[in-house]
Amino acid sequence: MRALPFVAAAFAVLVAIPALAQAPAGTPARIRGTIEKLDGHTLTVKAKDGATTTIALADDVKVAYLVKKRLSDIKAGDFLASTGMKGTDGKIHAIEVRIFPKATPDGGRQFAWDLGDNSVMTNATVGTVSETPNGPLVHVKFTGGESEYTIGKDVPILASAEGNIGMLKPGAAVFVIAQKQSDGKITSGRLYVEKDGVKPPM
Repeated sequence: MRALPFVAAAFAVLVAIPALAQAPAGTPARIRGTIEKLDGHTLTVKAKDGATTTIALADDVKVAYLVKKRLSDIKAGDFLASTGMKGTDGKIHAIEVRIFPKATPDGGRQFAWDLGDNSVMTNATVGTVSETPNGPLVHVKFTGGESEYTIGKDVPILASAEGNIGMLKPGAAVFVIAQKQSDGKITSGRLYVEKDGVKPPM
């Protein structure tokens, strides 16, 4: 597959790392929905089921958005984060792929995700990309293991970009990497927000 040059800005580390990373305090929580309002650093998000969650954002909250890329932007050595679904064939099929400027400090990993019983998150470095009847097959390596998944023609290929808190407008879709504290309070230091119609697909 012909690779095209991929240029990624070097953003703050907390923005660049994949959605799996969590601050050490509290129990990890992932919040998906649309913004109802932002009052100072208090964000209210409405989920698809109508439930609302109030989130206390850190003073230095990192806001990121996603920009569209092409499959041809993926090349050997790139670090990818991808949500996938295990099919009846036992193989992983990507539903979204994100390209990052560099690998995470832990070298990546693969673990169960919360978009369904068969969903999995793979954060890993690309070894090879080969063509199959079901689309490109990406073979990746992470700390302690390796895996592979196919990328269908309609799977979004994305990259992170640095945003700001001013982008948190009512109606915008968000994916919030949060922590639930022992007192029930939800806090977050990092999130993804919709921009130019590109919604966080994680």
